Amino acid sequence: MNISEQVKHYYGKVLKKSSDLQTDACCTPDEVPPHVKEILEKIHPEVQSRYYGCGLVAPEALQGCKVLDLGCGSGRDVYLLSALVGKKGSVTGIDMTPEQLEVARRHLQYHTERFGYVSANIQFLEGEAERLDDLALEEDTFDIVVSNCVLNLVDDKASVLRTVFRLLITGGEFYFADVYTDRRIPEDLRSDPMLYGECLGGALYWNDFLQMAKAAGFTDPRLVTDRPLGLNHPDIEAKVGNIRFYSATYRLIKLDGLETACEDYGQAVRYKGTIPHHPHSFHLDKHHLMETGRMFPVCGNTYRMLKESRFAGHFEFFGDTRTHYGIFSSCGTGIPFGSDSSAQENAGCC
Repeated sequence: MNISEQVKHYYGKVLKKSSDLQTDACCTPDEVPPHVKEILEKIHPEVQSRYYGCGLVAPEALQGCKVLDLGCGSGRDVYLLSALVGKKGSVTGIDMTPEQLEVARRHLQYHTERFGYVSANIQFLEGEAERLDDLALEEDTFDIVVSNCVLNLVDDKASVLRTVFRLLITGGEFYFADVYTDRRIPEDLRSDPMLYGECLGGALYWNDFLQMAKAAGFTDPRLVTDRPLGLNHPDIEAKVGNIRFYSATYRLIKLDGLETACEDYGQAVRYKGTIPHHPHSFHLDKHHLMETGRMFPVCGNTYRMLKESRFAGHFEFFGDTRTHYGIFSSCGTGIPFGSDSSAQENAGCC
């Protein structure tokens, strides 16, 4: 049985509900924004009961966006996103597990009526994340691609990243939650069916992921949130030893010509406070929490990520690239997870 068949079997035959999971790797913390919580309370209980995500894939400013959800499972995130994009937006959910898709499709009309839509703004397709070309999806067409604890379950991860890059519009983003490690996992653990199904065996070493993302065209990956995973399973803990696992959400923005470092051109932005549900500040990533009305120094990449994306109308922009001042002194290297960014929230880039 190859990896794809193992995953399909685990999520179609072994797991029947979220509580069947053996660890908390594929579990999302309870802390969600009030407006998201309100939507989640409207989602059908059966859809909720077969949710296996590890993060919240609901980025800001989604109204009217065209969204693709890779590995949508029973559709919880698809239905959440369908409410956030509104009647003028759309969401396409893709999954390779027929049992999961059957649950998702069964409740399509329920959610259409629950969200007050005349017609559904959703479609579900059966397919594999690493074989998206088989679905004949149009390139340069999606504003957002999301996935929730799916990349670790895929064998050819680099292929997924390359395809996502092609599917996104310029200025679009891949916003996704997944599981990462502080070191490379030995091959014998990677092939363990339970570890793989529990989103652990296929987890990427964080630096391998960053290099893979950059090779796919996402030059400047941005870490949004992260948390350490407690496995809470003696047998699994004994197997993995000192390997540390993290759930992390990344924002990969598709822009040509981004620089490989945080270069300082004396540029700055000022957030207007106009993104829905974010009146006081905007959280681009772990090192960029921008308060409303406050001038915020940014590197050239951050400036472009805001100015050449759906966020442009929510900011004022200052400066250009005529004068270069080197790299922001606060930029560093090393494992990105777990560090406290509070001291840097208003200090500018990185």
